[in-house]
Amino acid sequence: MYIAITILTILLCISIYYCIKFALIIIKIQEAIEESLDIIDQKYERLNRILEIPVFYNSPEVKSAISVIEDSRDALLYIANKLVKSTIEEEEDFEHQKENSREEN
Repeated sequence: MYIAITILTILLCISIYYCIKFALIIIKIQEAIEESLDIIDQKYERLNRILEIPVFYNSPEVKSAISVIEDSRDALLYIANKLVKSTIEEEEDFEHQKENSREEN
């Protein structure tokens, strides 16, 4: 009996250790994503301001550069939307699960 309790206690301690370890990793990743979103937002605003400036030179190189800047701006917006969408979906799933557990009680 004591052996089983000891083994279960050891297994419980190990599982708690890994739960805390993975929770800290998830928190660090979430903070990194939030910082990345702030940086992406700043760069997106700068690219928008640059693209609002009228260009009076009709060289193909200039048009190509503007096209690349527009594509970069759109890519930043796409990435930001994907990151925000995934975090919002996770929060909605969590809230939905909380509501379901409240309704069951």
